[in-house]
Amino acid sequence: MLPFLRPYRGRVLLAFVLLVLASGTVLVLPLAFRDLIDFGFGERANAHSALLGTESLDGHFAALFGLAFVWALAVSARFYTVSWVGERVTADLRSAVYARVLRQSPQFFETLQTGEVLSRLTGDTTLIQTVVGSSIAMGLRSLFQFIGGMVMLAVTSFYLFSLNFGLMILLALPIILIGRQVKKLSRESQDKIADASALAGEILNAVPTVQAYTQEQRETKRFADSAELSFITAIRRTRVRAALTALIITAVMGTIIFVLWVGANQVHDGSMTGGQLASFILYAALVAGGVGTMAEVWGDVMRAAGATERLLELLHAESSIVEAAAPQPLPLPKQAAIRFEQVSFRYPSRQDTAALDNISLDIAFGESVALVGPSGAGKTTLFQLLLRFYDVTDGVIRLNGQDIRQLSLHELRDKIAIVPQDAVIFSANALENIRYGRPEARDDEVFAAARAALVDEFISRLPQGYQTFLGERGTRLSGGQRQRIAIARAILKNAPLLLLDEATSALDAESEILVQQGLNAAMQGRTTLIIAHRLATVQKVNRIVVMENGRVVETGTPEDLRKQSGLYARLAKLQFDV
Repeated sequence: MLPFLRPYRGRVLLAFVLLVLASGTVLVLPLAFRDLIDFGFGERANAHSALLGTESLDGHFAALFGLAFVWALAVSARFYTVSWVGERVTADLRSAVYARVLRQSPQFFETLQTGEVLSRLTGDTTLIQTVVGSSIAMGLRSLFQFIGGMVMLAVTSFYLFSLNFGLMILLALPIILIGRQVKKLSRESQDKIADASALAGEILNAVPTVQAYTQEQRETKRFADSAELSFITAIRRTRVRAALTALIITAVMGTIIFVLWVGANQVHDGSMTGGQLASFILYAALVAGGVGTMAEVWGDVMRAAGATERLLELLHAESSIVEAAAPQPLPLPKQAAIRFEQVSFRYPSRQDTAALDNISLDIAFGESVALVGPSGAGKTTLFQLLLRFYDVTDGVIRLNGQDIRQLSLHELRDKIAIVPQDAVIFSANALENIRYGRPEARDDEVFAAARAALVDEFISRLPQGYQTFLGERGTRLSGGQRQRIAIARAILKNAPLLLLDEATSALDAESEILVQQGLNAAMQGRTTLIIAHRLATVQKVNRIVVMENGRVVETGTPEDLRKQSGLYARLAKLQFDV
């Protein structure tokens, strides 16, 4: 946590000073009670008080109230300062982890579910906030009271202190061992909670499918079973933590009671005054209270340590896509020519199968090229490699002659606009969803892109027009409407390279014709790569590249390919029935 605390070291120092002030005030109180008893009620009632500097009984109580007032001010100021630091550090930690996760490649999410990430961002950071903003302050306060109390116990009666201290040392080893077990179980508990969150997130995103297959009862049972595992693990942790607390309190209180029994005998023998015993009792109570609080705090700290380990795994995660140490500038930044040089690729999770096998392909400035072929041929993989979601296993991909691995990721992806097959709609209004393509765009530019993608005609019918909230993942729109918004977003970005992944697949025949007109306008003057399963949508491209099993098997114009009696001709025969 130190890197996150360092920017606020001034406030941390202030909290420490207030903590020392409050703890010091508490440690003075038993001395005040000692004087009150010995000089106010005892046989030395008329003597002058060495601590409080007064012979008046009223003065003793006034001094006690003054100490209580200072204590209250110091505690409240410390509470505010420490809480502020805890909330601030937690917010910074969440932002840092989230920013780190956003920079990870898709490979990262092949093994880690988004529900797991969300669990760490919320549940784990809340645990840390509790420790940083509350438990640590309580622990330090109790530690000060414990140390100060032990010192004052030694000053009050070294003999009784020696007995107390020796017995406490014997208790330290089992406390430390049990604390380590709490940490281990806390990590396990947080993992189980994250598993349940991941399961819930997956199912909630697929509620229509669950209901369509009438699997509500089965999914409810799956989540209940996962929640039950979380409960069992949490109870194991709680049981060990409760045993730790019981051990500490019983042992400490037993030690103190034994020492007080010895002290009571000393008062009876006259070797100790009643005020000294009273102050010893108060200091012993402070020590006992401090130890009890530290036991609870230690459990919190061990639990937060487990949560912190999980967060640091995300915070220290390295993306498999490494930025160039000295990124090269992109030649001709307003144009895009693509060259695949003997490119081969295997997905990290499927190393035994080549997704692309020795692909060589040149795409000139302003050329429109369609990628066709059966599912699994490698068409989408080419898009993912172009965007550097993955790096090639062998070969080179060049943009305007420059190896894309030598470009900054930001500059590379800034030159590419994509319309995915599954359009992504954010929880925002229509205007902001389109503006996502270029956040600095003016409203009139957004409206122009919307008209080009034929979005304007259905947005105008929405209750608040462009200000209408579209729902989570665009639930208020049809599939075709979502895809048209994605097209408008890509048009607005105005990048020199346009990638269309089945961009019109969710449109009806009439809308497809209209949107194709918008896409044709968007394709003018820029390089376009199109993935298409419906061959009717790519009859006007400059060139078609036919892929199968990760290889380029044919290339040419639609007319040329239909004459070659190859894979394209067979696909065309199936679709056009000619």
